[in-house]
Amino acid sequence: MTDFETIDLAVADGAATITLNRPEKLNAWNLQLGIDLRKAVEDLAADASVRAVMITGAGRAFSSGADLSEPREDGDGLPDLSARLKERYHPIITGIREMPKPVITAVNGGAVGIGCSLALSADLVLAAESCYFLLAFVNIGLVPDGGSTAFVPARIGQARATEMMMLGERVHSAQALSWGLVNRVVEDDRLRAEADELLAKLAKGPTRAYASGKALLNRRLYADLHDQLEAEADFQGEQGASADFIEGVLAFMQKREPNFTGQ
Repeated sequence: MTDFETIDLAVADGAATITLNRPEKLNAWNLQLGIDLRKAVEDLAADASVRAVMITGAGRAFSSGADLSEPREDGDGLPDLSARLKERYHPIITGIREMPKPVITAVNGGAVGIGCSLALSADLVLAAESCYFLLAFVNIGLVPDGGSTAFVPARIGQARATEMMMLGERVHSAQALSWGLVNRVVEDDRLRAEADELLAKLAKGPTRAYASGKALLNRRLYADLHDQLEAEADFQGEQGASADFIEGVLAFMQKREPNFTGQ
């Protein structure tokens, strides 16, 4: 197996576990994590000996989203959010949805921004009692991306998806379960054990039947996922040049409330 800088990958008995491993940054996505995660997803999708995959996070969080401290400048001094999505994030998200085997996420702590999108891209989502989901994009003047505008309404409907997108508030595990955002909620200290048990069960199951069922659900629910990801990236590219985004990031870094102007 490949050695990775920002994730751990373990494979045994047909079951693979990817652990996001930047705990000091709450598993925020930087360039290297995007490279590592894409490589792992592509390798596992192509490996016929791997029959089920789990993604989880090391430390106190599943993932806090994009690493806002990472330098992201183009020639104009502004971040090219559209290119980052298309080059770094989209192959990971589509790779998970199109992987011909089950993928589960074991969500510990926060699943925020692109971390929320990653968690919800899986086939089955297990959540720790203390975890929460947050489409935090609006809090820094952005729109949801990473496929969350497809995954969230598919799971919980337009009304609740709009609430998550526009209010930018935490959805804690109990509410997430009641809404249908996640499949199961388990006690914190039982999350990994129960996730491992489910992963082992799936790895011993009828892999081709799982793959075909997944493809049928994709056909019904996510037939336009590629186009939706492109649209998200295009809108995000526009937002990345906005005054509200600049103010949102500054406010986040300075730990204060943003003063949005709608520009």
